[in-house]
Amino acid sequence: MTRKSGGLRANTRKKFSKSPSEKFTITPYLQEFKPNDKVVITIDPASQKGMPHHRFKGLIGEIKEKRGQSFVVNVKFVTKTKQVIARPEHLRLHTGK
Repeated sequence: MTRKSGGLRANTRKKFSKSPSEKFTITPYLQEFKPNDKVVITIDPASQKGMPHHRFKGLIGEIKEKRGQSFVVNVKFVTKTKQVIARPEHLRLHTGK
């Protein structure tokens, strides 16, 4: 018997797929956020650098700081607050409810 692979992109065939109509644009790579901004984690499969784990997809967090080209995002996950380090192409500004 072989062991099941449990890599970073395991079980993400549908989650990380893009339709042919979704074109590459440079705008998400040039976004800037300030501390205390609310962001939604939307993973862009075209860029593997700075990609957060797929369990954080769709969660809303708060920018804590900028670290190099990436941002540190505090995300409430189940009962804890987790820190996710992600690049700007994987984040979208949250417009609120």
